[in-house]
Amino acid sequence: MSPDRAARELLPEPVRRILDEFRKGFGLDIRLWRPVGKSHRVYLYPGEEASSPGPRLPPPAIVRHVAPRNGPALVLEVTPVDGEHVAPAAADVLQSSLEQLFDFEHEISFFTFELSERYEEINLLYSISETLGSILHLDEASQMILAEVADVMGANAAAMWVFDPELQLLQRVASVGQCEGAEDSRPPPTTAQVFQEGRPFLARGQAIEDGAPAEIPDVPATTLSVPIRYTPPSGEPRTVGVIDLFGRRRDEPFNTSDQKLLSAIASQVGAAVENSRLVREIIAKEGMTREMELAHNLQMKLLSSVESFDQARVAARVKPAESVGGDFYHLIRLSGDRLGVMIGDVSSHGFPAALIMALSMSAATIYASEVGTPALVLRHLDDALRDELETTEMYLTLFYGVLDPEKGELIYSNAGHPHAFLVHGDGSAERLYATDPPVGIAGSGAFGQERVPFDRTGDLLLLFTDGLSDTLARTDRRSGERLVVEEVARRRSATPGEIVDALFALADDSTPSIPSDDRTAIVLGA
Repeated sequence: MSPDRAARELLPEPVRRILDEFRKGFGLDIRLWRPVGKSHRVYLYPGEEASSPGPRLPPPAIVRHVAPRNGPALVLEVTPVDGEHVAPAAADVLQSSLEQLFDFEHEISFFTFELSERYEEINLLYSISETLGSILHLDEASQMILAEVADVMGANAAAMWVFDPELQLLQRVASVGQCEGAEDSRPPPTTAQVFQEGRPFLARGQAIEDGAPAEIPDVPATTLSVPIRYTPPSGEPRTVGVIDLFGRRRDEPFNTSDQKLLSAIASQVGAAVENSRLVREIIAKEGMTREMELAHNLQMKLLSSVESFDQARVAARVKPAESVGGDFYHLIRLSGDRLGVMIGDVSSHGFPAALIMALSMSAATIYASEVGTPALVLRHLDDALRDELETTEMYLTLFYGVLDPEKGELIYSNAGHPHAFLVHGDGSAERLYATDPPVGIAGSGAFGQERVPFDRTGDLLLLFTDGLSDTLARTDRRSGERLVVEEVARRRSATPGEIVDALFALADDSTPSIPSDDRTAIVLGA
């Protein structure tokens, strides 16, 4: 190091000013030496060059040793310019002043460094907040955050792990640098332990939180792991991941200040992890909602269009409990002005029931045209659906009737469907009892049919599912059925469409005592 450089590094500006003031104010020749190795004069007058101290000046020169608490000791020589005696007190005051100034300057430098370090940390926290606020995708944000953390904290490598509730695994969502353990697809043992215990670990395997050390073998001193915690507005905090730092570019290992900073960062990340999970759930629900809407629209299109039939003769409606359901109706034009009418109720709802509903309608259309009689249609339907019903552990109540207005009769087969009635012109109701067990459990020898008269001037065929009657039930299930039949009998002079509207309006205004199910109703006149 050159003498000029030594002077610049050892003498802060306040020290230089007080030496100048003493020299000018008291007419002193002041020399300040650095007695390390080859001594160098560190205080130079303007225009003066650095030189070695040479022989000690004879009296009246006064020598004092300046010993700051931090930094090298210095030698102070004070001599009056005119050769007169200099009071030792003047040298003592200058010595004391110099030592205090050196100590103050050291403290100022230390706090300036600390402030700079804290500013960098505060800026890091602010930057992370900005990143988390502007990026929705957690993986992208995690990579950016981890890179900044590793840079500011001087880590050689870093990894971030987030717990996947579905897989019940910690998954690495970001990594920076290369270090043993940082690139593994499976978390290191220490990472897993930090997640399980919810406590940070630092330096030689010692846990530093709550003063509870826990030995972890084979953990280098330059590894720091902290849990990513999320604290909900209400409820207990929970651990949702871990941040690991591996190795350090600085000489010193990670310390408690580093752990506190990383824990603060992890708290920010914890909220982002939860927000990301909620965003994914919302997106998934929106996607599912859209799919359910499409499925609902498709199912409604599978139903027979009542508008293509005589509105004064028939009306029907389905209202699934969910977006899709297992109730259905089907209207089939047959020869000789005959009309086939079918209602079905799968023993469940949702997508599985909707699948059975679609298969039933497709098969019914084919068999009604080919085999004709209601009993044979149900027989073929049972054969076609048996395997699917057994696999899904469901069954299907089904009513299929053929109305012949010319003959004035209704031929029907009823596979366990309880809600089938003829409402006569005088207001009385006749139940069309089941001829067989439900489709899927009836067996190979099942399915017969019945023939009943149908007065085209006043009779109505009323078919509905238990979702409608249960909605109206008060004391028991039969009370809801009675209310439906009574409402139809009371409105028997109205059109089928008006009757169906009244039934569904009644159900919409009701407070069900039984959990809601799919609702379906058909009203058919001759």
